[in-house]
Amino acid sequence: MSILTLLVPDFMLILLGFLLARLSHWGGHFWAGVEKIVYYIMFPALLFYTTAKTPFDFHTTGRLLQTALIATASGMVLGGLAKYLFKTAPRIFESGVQTAFRFNSYIALAIASRLAGEQGTALMALLIGFLVPLCNMAAVYALAHQSGRLLKEIASNPLVVGTASGVLFSLLQIPLPEAVGATLSRLGNASIALGLLAVGAGMKLSALHESKGIASYFLTIKLLILPLIALLLGRWLALPLLQLQIAVVFCALPTASSAYVLAARMGGNGPFVAFLISASTVLSVLTLPFWLALVH
Repeated sequence: MSILTLLVPDFMLILLGFLLARLSHWGGHFWAGVEKIVYYIMFPALLFYTTAKTPFDFHTTGRLLQTALIATASGMVLGGLAKYLFKTAPRIFESGVQTAFRFNSYIALAIASRLAGEQGTALMALLIGFLVPLCNMAAVYALAHQSGRLLKEIASNPLVVGTASGVLFSLLQIPLPEAVGATLSRLGNASIALGLLAVGAGMKLSALHESKGIASYFLTIKLLILPLIALLLGRWLALPLLQLQIAVVFCALPTASSAYVLAARMGGNGPFVAFLISASTVLSVLTLPFWLALVH
């Protein structure tokens, strides 16, 4: 499968969501509802189903997890340096630094599924389950006084719960009834298309009038430096080809759409984060094919 054949359908769905949100008269409540049903029901169903039916051997996936963890941690460290490299308002840095290492799970699983079917989806789901808690904690590190609530939110995060439950089912070798498996499979398949439409609907391509330097810095880390670290580290650790592809794609993903929600809850600069999310999504149309070509 060529790189274009692999990526174009997913980006076409994002473009379709962008156009529908602006040309239709369905309103913001419609898209908010789509986002909620995907995030709280369909997407966890996909994560649970793919991990529950996949036999995991952490001796073989340990190097994959190590690669993704080190690359993501590098993004956190490099993003944190922006506080000292750029003279910006504190809320610009605190709101935007999360975009240097958070990732869009919808695009992640869409690409993994097209890349290697259920095997690719399961490997990507494993990374999502391990890295979502870490990235969420790092994103709100500045709000240390809310750490108690944060831990509770992470424990109830639907992506974490779905992945952890599926891995537990797999390790305990608990069989899924056929009817339950079929239902979860259908929910999971629908989640990818709807999730990509929601990504497009949430894009805001307004011009950036301030802090262009730090914005470029965060985008460079997320789209160029992190996948480079994953590629070099993955090759050094001699990852199998599929695991290397998954690790590089994971690190090359545009930033998470939910970063805007978190910035708003923090009382941060929401428009700045919205621009970074949209810019990283648009630029990933160019950068993702580049990184996939290096490991395809």
